[in-house]
Amino acid sequence: MTDSDATDEPTLIARRFWQLIEPLHAITYFAPESADAMVRLGLKGFWMGYFAGRAAPMGAVGAGMVEATFANFAPVLVRRAIPESWARTTPEVVLVARRDAAATVLRRVIPNVETEAGRVVPLLSSVVRSARADGRPLFAANRDVPLSDDPVEALWQCCTTLREHRGDGHVAAQVAHDVSGLDAHLLLGMPTEMLGPVRGWTPDECSAAIDGLHQRGLLELDGSRTDAGRELRRVIESETDVAAAHAWNDGLTEAGIDLLPGLLRPLASAISSAGILPFPNPIGLPDAT
Repeated sequence: MTDSDATDEPTLIARRFWQLIEPLHAITYFAPESADAMVRLGLKGFWMGYFAGRAAPMGAVGAGMVEATFANFAPVLVRRAIPESWARTTPEVVLVARRDAAATVLRRVIPNVETEAGRVVPLLSSVVRSARADGRPLFAANRDVPLSDDPVEALWQCCTTLREHRGDGHVAAQVAHDVSGLDAHLLLGMPTEMLGPVRGWTPDECSAAIDGLHQRGLLELDGSRTDAGRELRRVIESETDVAAAHAWNDGLTEAGIDLLPGLLRPLASAISSAGILPFPNPIGLPDAT
């Protein structure tokens, strides 16, 4: 949902931390162990596992809640998976399976992850405790998931909780600028031919959104960004950084802010080197290697 255009101080730290925690979270979407775990629960296909897995901290919510909180998927894609997922399994079962699979992947890819998790989790959990939950439903739901005694599972959950904190703030920034989820993808520069497979939007919906953004002076009719479109994207990213920065600044001492990137970077790099995450990707995450 975010890209790496915004680099203004003093909120650069929020973006730097997002780029380091996102790979640890995103294995749950791309690693085969995670997909297999959802299939074993009776969830049909990738998208049913995706929507049930990410929504599970909120409980057995309906499609409308998932559309609103995830914000960038075509409603028809969501409604193929929700609420049918909850007839096949329960959020409580999904939470355990998702967490266990993620820890399995981290242990496979990062041989010393248990030791590193023991150093990182106290710092990340302090950030989680310091982060405000107002207007952040996915963050609040993940924050309330009990943290596992297993340090690797706890590492994944902390990274997941904090990326959802950032994501909630990103959605709020988009809404404040009258940018829909589909608009956001187009302003990011995602090719329209990708938007069907990865987000469920039809060619007609993409064309209508391009026309609307063209009328606002944000896109050319070929879908390329105008200067105004690039500036709006930069503003949304900057506002996302501002909204995310307080958690890191409040949750860490200056020494912690200096220490934590060095602890996270080898973990993120190991995941990138393992080839689990595709680059480029729909998340907008840059390669950490």
